[in-house]
Amino acid sequence: MPLRDALSAALLVLACLLAPCGTLAAWATLGLADTGRYVDTMAPLATDPAVRDLVADAVGDEVARTLTPAPVDPDRDSDSDTDAGAALAPFVRDAVHSFTRTEAFRTAWEAGNRAVHDAVLHALRDDTAPRGPVTVDLAPVTAQVKQRLAADRMPYAHRIPVEHTEVPVVPAEEVAGLRKGYHVLDAAALWLPLATVVLAVTGIAVAARRRRALTATGLGTALGGALLALAVAVGRRLTLADLPDRLHRPAAAAIYDALTATLRTASWLLLALGLTVALLSWLTGRSGLRRGARSPATVPDGRFRQPPATLHRP
Repeated sequence: MPLRDALSAALLVLACLLAPCGTLAAWATLGLADTGRYVDTMAPLATDPAVRDLVADAVGDEVARTLTPAPVDPDRDSDSDTDAGAALAPFVRDAVHSFTRTEAFRTAWEAGNRAVHDAVLHALRDDTAPRGPVTVDLAPVTAQVKQRLAADRMPYAHRIPVEHTEVPVVPAEEVAGLRKGYHVLDAAALWLPLATVVLAVTGIAVAARRRRALTATGLGTALGGALLALAVAVGRRLTLADLPDRLHRPAAAAIYDALTATLRTASWLLLALGLTVALLSWLTGRSGLRRGARSPATVPDGRFRQPPATLHRP
C-alpha cells in the first residue's frame, strides 16, 4: 500500500505540473503560430484609441524626420531645416491620426500584421532560410492601401508608388534562438497534453484509494490553472514596466491582453474543471460513506428492527 500511494502521488504531481505547461505550449503553437488566428486577434485593435495613437505617433515622427533634409555642407547651419521639420510635424501627425480612423487604415493594419506574421513564421519554421534579419516587404501592404483609397475615390490615390521596401522586424542575432524555442514549443504542444493525461490516468489507476486520488488530481489541476493565470498577470506587469515610453503603455497593454485572451480563458477553464472534478469526487465519496454507515438493523424510516428472539435449549 505505501508503495502504491507513493507512486500514485508522484505521477499525479507530475500530471498537475505538466497541465499548465502543456496549455502554454498549445497556446503558443496553435494560437500565436496560426496566421489566421493571429490576424483575427489583432484586427479589432485597429479601432483601439491607444493603438491608433501609437501608430500615428510612430508614422508621424518618421514622416517628419524624412521631411527634414540633412545638410550637405557640414558647416551649414541646419537650424532652419530643423525648424521647418518641427513646424510640419504637428500637421503630419494630425493627418496620420485622421487616416487611422478610416477603413483604409484597418486594411493596412490587417495586411501589415499578416505580412509580419508570415515573415516571422517562415523564418522560425524553415531551417534552410538564409541567415540574417527577418524582413517584411511593404509593397503588398502599400498596394492594398492604394486599392482601398482608389475605391474610396481619394484624389491622387492612383499616383501612390508601390515600392518594394524591406523593413527588418527581427534582428539577425535573435533568429536562431527563436527558431530553437519554436521547435521546442511545437513538440511540447503535442506531447505535454498527452503525457499529462497518461500520467493522471495511471496515477489514479494505481492508487489504493482512487476516489481520493481523483480529488487530489482535481485540486492539483485547479492549482495549476490558478498559477497559469497568475503568470499571465505577472507577465503583463513586467512587460509594461520594461517599456521606456509610458505614453505607449496603454497600446502595449491592449496588444498584450488581445494576444493572451485565449491563454487566460484556458487557465480559468483549468481552474473550473479541476474544482468541478474535485467537488464531484468529494460529494460522491460523502454519499458513499453515508450509505455505508447505515446499520443493516434499521428500516428506511429510521426505526430499529427488533432482532428475532432465540430459544435457549436446556
